[in-house]
Amino acid sequence: MSTHTTNSYSAFIPEIWSQKLNSMLQKECVMLQCVNRNYEGEIKNQGDSVKIITPAAVSVATVGSGNITYSELEPTSTDLVIDQKKFFAFKINDVAQVQSNTDIMEAHLENAKKAIEEVQDAYLLSQHAYVDTANVVGSDSAPVTLDKTTIYSQFVKLALCLKNSNAVSAGKRPWVVINPTIESYLLQSSEFIGAHNVADETLREGAIGRIAGMDVLVSTNLTDVSGKYYVLAGTNDAITFASQLAKIESLRDKDSFSDLIRGLYLYGAKTVQPKALAKMVVKSVSTTAPTSPTEPTEPTEATTPTSQG
Repeated sequence: MSTHTTNSYSAFIPEIWSQKLNSMLQKECVMLQCVNRNYEGEIKNQGDSVKIITPAAVSVATVGSGNITYSELEPTSTDLVIDQKKFFAFKINDVAQVQSNTDIMEAHLENAKKAIEEVQDAYLLSQHAYVDTANVVGSDSAPVTLDKTTIYSQFVKLALCLKNSNAVSAGKRPWVVINPTIESYLLQSSEFIGAHNVADETLREGAIGRIAGMDVLVSTNLTDVSGKYYVLAGTNDAITFASQLAKIESLRDKDSFSDLIRGLYLYGAKTVQPKALAKMVVKSVSTTAPTSPTEPTEPTEATTPTSQG
Protein backbone atom coordinates (compact mmCIF):
# COMPACT_ATOMS: atom_id res chain seq x y z
CA MET A 1 0.00 0.00 0.00
CA SER A 2 1.51 3.28 -1.05
CA THR A 3 1.34 6.38 1.06
CA HIS A 4 0.97 9.74 -0.64
CA THR A 5 2.41 12.81 1.06
CA THR A 6 2.06 16.39 0.01
CA ASN A 7 5.21 18.44 -0.49
CA SER A 8 5.49 20.60 2.58
CA TYR A 9 7.40 23.20 0.62
CA SER A 10 4.29 23.81 -1.47
CA ALA A 11 2.66 25.12 1.70
CA PHE A 12 5.54 27.55 2.32
CA ILE A 13 4.39 31.15 2.69
CA PRO A 14 7.33 33.37 1.67
CA GLU A 15 5.45 36.58 2.55
CA ILE A 16 5.40 35.62 6.23
CA TRP A 17 9.14 35.03 6.37
CA SER A 18 9.93 38.05 4.22
CA GLN A 19 7.84 40.52 6.23
CA LYS A 20 9.13 39.32 9.57
CA LEU A 21 12.80 39.30 8.52
CA ASN A 22 12.48 42.71 6.88
CA SER A 23 11.05 44.20 10.08
CA MET A 24 13.81 42.58 12.15
CA LEU A 25 16.50 44.01 9.88
CA GLN A 26 15.25 47.55 10.37
CA LYS A 27 16.75 47.78 13.86
CA GLU A 28 19.55 46.72 16.19
CA CYS A 29 22.39 46.68 13.63
CA VAL A 30 24.90 49.18 15.04
CA MET A 31 25.72 51.09 11.88
CA LEU A 32 22.08 51.41 10.83
CA GLN A 33 21.84 53.95 13.66
CA CYS A 34 24.57 56.00 11.97
CA VAL A 35 23.45 56.28 8.34
CA ASN A 36 20.58 57.83 6.43
CA ARG A 37 18.25 55.95 4.09
CA ASN A 38 17.10 58.93 2.05
CA TYR A 39 17.21 57.17 -1.31
CA GLU A 40 15.98 53.70 -0.35
CA GLY A 41 12.51 54.35 -1.76
CA GLU A 42 13.97 55.39 -5.10
CA ILE A 43 16.19 52.30 -5.21
CA LYS A 44 13.20 50.00 -4.69
CA ASN A 45 11.15 51.81 -7.29
CA GLN A 46 13.79 52.31 -9.98
CA GLY A 47 16.09 49.29 -9.73
CA ASP A 48 19.61 48.71 -8.47
CA SER A 49 21.00 52.28 -8.62
CA VAL A 50 19.97 55.91 -8.22
CA LYS A 51 21.81 59.11 -9.11
CA ILE A 52 22.41 61.47 -6.19
CA ILE A 53 22.79 65.15 -7.05
CA THR A 54 24.89 67.25 -4.65
CA PRO A 55 24.26 71.01 -4.87
CA ALA A 56 27.26 73.25 -5.54
CA ALA A 57 28.50 75.67 -2.87
CA VAL A 58 27.26 79.26 -3.12
CA SER A 59 29.76 82.06 -2.44
CA VAL A 60 28.97 85.40 -0.80
CA ALA A 61 30.58 88.72 -1.80
CA THR A 62 30.48 92.31 -0.53
CA VAL A 63 28.32 94.78 -2.40
CA GLY A 64 30.44 97.51 -3.97
CA SER A 65 30.22 100.11 -6.71
CA GLY A 66 30.90 97.60 -9.47
CA ASN A 67 28.51 95.29 -11.24
CA ILE A 68 27.26 92.15 -9.56
CA THR A 69 28.94 89.03 -10.88
CA TYR A 70 27.21 85.68 -11.02
CA SER A 71 29.01 82.45 -10.31
CA GLU A 72 28.12 79.44 -12.38
CA LEU A 73 26.94 76.59 -10.19
CA GLU A 74 27.93 73.08 -11.18
CA PRO A 75 26.22 70.42 -9.08
CA THR A 76 28.01 67.09 -8.82
CA SER A 77 26.42 63.66 -9.09
CA THR A 78 27.25 60.23 -7.78
CA ASP A 79 25.54 56.84 -7.96
CA LEU A 80 24.25 54.82 -5.05
CA VAL A 81 24.50 51.25 -6.28
CA ILE A 82 23.07 48.11 -4.73
CA ASP A 83 26.17 46.00 -5.37
CA GLN A 84 26.29 43.85 -2.22
CA LYS A 85 24.48 40.53 -2.67
CA LYS A 86 24.27 38.05 0.20
CA PHE A 87 22.27 34.86 0.54
CA PHE A 88 21.40 32.36 3.23
CA ALA A 89 20.40 28.76 2.58
CA PHE A 90 19.52 25.92 4.93
CA LYS A 91 17.58 22.65 5.17
CA ILE A 92 14.43 22.02 7.19
CA ASN A 93 12.92 18.59 7.68
CA ASP A 94 9.35 19.87 7.48
CA VAL A 95 8.84 23.51 6.55
CA ALA A 96 5.08 23.30 7.09
CA GLN A 97 5.67 22.18 10.67
CA VAL A 98 8.21 24.95 11.22
CA GLN A 99 5.79 27.57 9.94
CA SER A 100 3.18 26.38 12.42
CA ASN A 101 5.70 26.60 15.28
CA THR A 102 6.23 30.30 15.91
CA ASP A 103 9.17 29.82 18.29
CA ILE A 104 11.18 27.73 15.81
CA MET A 105 10.40 30.10 12.97
CA GLU A 106 11.44 33.12 14.99
CA ALA A 107 14.70 31.37 15.94
CA HIS A 108 15.54 30.70 12.28
CA LEU A 109 14.75 34.31 11.39
CA GLU A 110 16.84 35.62 14.26
CA ASN A 111 19.84 33.57 13.14
CA ALA A 112 19.42 34.79 9.55
CA LYS A 113 19.20 38.37 10.82
CA LYS A 114 22.39 38.05 12.89
CA ALA A 115 24.31 36.61 9.95
CA ILE A 116 23.17 39.43 7.65
CA GLU A 117 23.93 42.11 10.25
CA GLU A 118 27.48 40.87 10.75
CA VAL A 119 28.45 41.37 7.10
CA GLN A 120 26.35 44.52 6.75
CA ASP A 121 27.90 46.17 9.80
CA ALA A 122 31.45 45.37 8.63
CA TYR A 123 30.63 46.73 5.18
CA LEU A 124 29.34 50.04 6.54
CA LEU A 125 32.32 50.41 8.86
CA SER A 126 34.59 49.99 5.82
CA GLN A 127 33.36 53.41 4.66
CA HIS A 128 36.23 54.76 6.78
CA ALA A 129 38.21 54.53 3.53
CA TYR A 130 36.33 57.62 2.26
CA VAL A 131 36.92 59.91 5.25
CA ASP A 132 38.27 63.34 4.28
CA THR A 133 42.04 63.35 4.84
CA ALA A 134 41.80 66.35 7.18
CA ASN A 135 39.54 64.32 9.49
CA VAL A 136 42.00 61.58 10.44
CA VAL A 137 43.53 61.23 13.92
CA GLY A 138 46.71 59.17 13.81
CA SER A 139 47.91 57.42 10.66
CA ASP A 140 48.60 53.97 9.29
CA SER A 141 52.31 54.48 9.94
CA ALA A 142 51.80 56.07 13.37
CA PRO A 143 48.58 54.74 14.94
CA VAL A 144 47.29 56.18 18.21
CA THR A 145 47.80 54.19 21.41
CA LEU A 146 44.72 54.29 23.62
CA ASP A 147 44.39 53.59 27.32
CA LYS A 148 42.17 54.89 30.10
CA THR A 149 44.41 57.96 30.65
CA THR A 150 44.64 59.11 27.00
CA ILE A 151 41.26 58.09 25.62
CA TYR A 152 39.40 61.32 26.36
CA SER A 153 41.98 63.65 24.77
CA GLN A 154 42.08 61.51 21.62
CA PHE A 155 38.29 61.45 21.32
CA VAL A 156 38.24 65.24 21.74
CA LYS A 157 40.52 65.43 18.70
CA LEU A 158 38.14 63.17 16.78
CA ALA A 159 35.13 65.34 17.67
CA LEU A 160 37.11 68.48 16.77
CA CYS A 161 37.66 67.15 13.24
CA LEU A 162 33.90 67.00 12.71
CA LYS A 163 33.36 70.46 14.18
CA ASN A 164 36.09 72.01 12.03
CA SER A 165 34.45 70.45 8.97
CA ASN A 166 31.12 72.08 9.93
CA ALA A 167 29.54 68.62 10.11
CA VAL A 168 28.09 69.21 13.57
CA SER A 169 25.14 71.55 13.92
CA ALA A 170 21.82 71.76 15.72
CA GLY A 171 19.93 68.51 15.32
CA LYS A 172 22.98 66.65 13.99
CA ARG A 173 24.51 65.00 17.02
CA PRO A 174 27.63 63.04 16.05
CA TRP A 175 28.22 59.38 16.79
CA VAL A 176 31.32 57.25 17.26
CA VAL A 177 31.61 53.47 16.93
CA ILE A 178 34.13 51.66 19.13
CA ASN A 179 34.98 48.04 19.86
CA PRO A 180 34.73 46.26 23.25
CA THR A 181 38.43 46.85 24.01
CA ILE A 182 38.04 50.62 23.71
CA GLU A 183 34.80 50.38 25.67
CA SER A 184 36.75 48.87 28.58
CA TYR A 185 39.01 51.95 28.62
CA LEU A 186 36.09 54.31 28.22
CA LEU A 187 34.27 52.87 31.21
CA GLN A 188 37.31 53.74 33.34
CA SER A 189 37.40 57.35 32.12
CA SER A 190 35.83 59.96 34.38
CA GLU A 191 34.86 62.02 31.32
CA PHE A 192 32.63 59.28 29.90
CA ILE A 193 28.92 59.89 30.49
CA GLY A 194 27.04 56.60 30.73
CA ALA A 195 23.58 56.30 29.20
CA HIS A 196 21.96 56.26 32.65
CA ASN A 197 23.56 59.64 33.43
CA VAL A 198 22.56 61.43 30.21
CA ALA A 199 20.15 64.15 31.23
CA ASP A 200 18.29 64.50 27.93
CA GLU A 201 16.65 61.96 25.64
CA THR A 202 18.80 62.54 22.56
CA LEU A 203 20.94 59.38 22.74
CA ARG A 204 20.37 57.28 19.66
CA GLU A 205 19.11 53.72 20.02
CA GLY A 206 21.80 51.31 21.16
CA ALA A 207 24.21 53.99 22.43
CA ILE A 208 25.98 53.18 25.71
CA GLY A 209 26.64 56.82 26.57
CA ARG A 210 28.48 59.89 25.36
CA ILE A 211 32.11 61.05 25.09
CA ALA A 212 33.30 64.46 23.82
CA GLY A 213 29.75 65.21 22.67
CA MET A 214 29.46 62.04 20.57
CA ASP A 215 26.99 59.20 21.10
CA VAL A 216 28.97 55.99 21.66
CA LEU A 217 27.99 52.70 20.04
CA VAL A 218 29.85 49.39 20.32
CA SER A 219 30.51 46.94 17.49
CA THR A 220 32.58 43.77 17.43
CA ASN A 221 33.20 44.37 13.73
CA LEU A 222 35.99 46.91 14.32
CA THR A 223 38.60 44.25 13.83
CA ASP A 224 42.38 44.19 13.65
CA VAL A 225 43.91 44.99 10.26
CA SER A 226 47.70 44.54 10.21
CA GLY A 227 48.15 45.58 13.83
CA LYS A 228 45.64 48.45 13.82
CA TYR A 229 41.95 49.20 13.55
CA TYR A 230 39.83 52.19 12.60
CA VAL A 231 37.42 53.98 14.92
CA LEU A 232 34.73 55.68 12.87
CA ALA A 233 32.80 58.82 13.84
CA GLY A 234 30.43 61.10 11.99
CA THR A 235 26.88 62.31 11.52
CA ASN A 236 24.01 60.58 9.75
CA ASP A 237 24.44 62.90 6.76
CA ALA A 238 27.70 61.22 5.77
CA ILE A 239 26.63 57.76 4.55
CA THR A 240 23.46 56.87 2.70
CA PHE A 241 22.31 53.26 2.72
CA ALA A 242 19.67 51.22 0.93
CA SER A 243 18.72 47.56 1.18
CA GLN A 244 16.02 45.11 0.27
CA LEU A 245 15.22 41.51 0.98
CA ALA A 246 14.82 40.53 -2.65
CA LYS A 247 13.51 37.01 -2.30
CA ILE A 248 12.79 34.14 0.06
CA GLU A 249 11.74 30.82 -1.41
CA SER A 250 11.52 27.10 -0.72
CA LEU A 251 12.55 24.07 -2.79
CA ARG A 252 12.41 20.33 -2.27
CA ASP A 253 15.82 18.72 -1.74
CA LYS A 254 16.23 15.99 -4.33
CA ASP A 255 18.84 14.19 -2.21
CA SER A 256 16.95 13.97 1.09
CA PHE A 257 13.51 14.18 2.67
CA SER A 258 14.00 17.83 3.46
CA ASP A 259 12.93 21.24 2.28
CA LEU A 260 15.43 23.90 1.27
CA ILE A 261 14.99 27.52 2.31
CA ARG A 262 17.03 30.27 0.71
CA GLY A 263 16.93 34.04 0.73
CA LEU A 264 18.62 36.85 -1.18
CA TYR A 265 19.49 40.14 0.52
CA LEU A 266 20.73 43.14 -1.46
CA TYR A 267 22.23 46.34 -0.12
CA GLY A 268 24.60 49.18 -0.91
CA ALA A 269 26.02 52.36 0.61
CA LYS A 270 27.67 55.57 -0.49
CA THR A 271 29.65 58.17 1.46
CA VAL A 272 28.03 61.32 0.12
CA GLN A 273 29.65 63.74 2.60
CA PRO A 274 33.24 62.67 3.38
CA LYS A 275 33.72 65.72 5.64
CA ALA A 276 30.89 64.49 7.85
CA LEU A 277 33.04 61.48 8.78
CA ALA A 278 36.18 61.26 10.92
CA LYS A 279 38.33 58.34 11.92
CA MET A 280 41.02 57.43 14.38
CA VAL A 281 43.74 54.94 13.48
CA VAL A 282 44.36 52.95 16.66
CA LYS A 283 47.19 50.59 17.44
CA SER A 284 45.96 47.13 18.34
CA VAL A 285 46.77 45.97 21.83
CA SER A 286 46.46 42.68 23.64
CA THR A 287 42.91 42.01 24.76
CA THR A 288 44.03 39.64 27.51
CA ALA A 289 42.11 40.40 30.68
CA PRO A 290 44.25 41.70 33.56
CA THR A 291 45.06 39.08 36.14
CA SER A 292 43.98 39.47 39.73
CA PRO A 293 46.75 40.43 42.13
CA THR A 294 48.18 37.43 43.86
CA GLU A 295 47.74 37.03 47.58
CA PRO A 296 50.93 37.67 49.59
CA THR A 297 52.50 34.44 50.70
CA GLU A 298 53.49 33.70 54.24
CA PRO A 299 57.27 33.90 54.80
CA THR A 300 58.81 30.47 54.95
CA GLU A 301 61.19 29.39 57.60
CA ALA A 302 64.80 29.77 56.49
CA THR A 303 66.65 26.52 56.04
CA THR A 304 70.30 26.04 56.85
CA PRO A 305 72.27 25.25 53.73
CA THR A 306 73.86 21.84 53.80
CA SER A 307 77.59 21.61 53.82
CA GLN A 308 79.24 20.76 50.53
CA GLY A 309 82.41 19.75 52.30
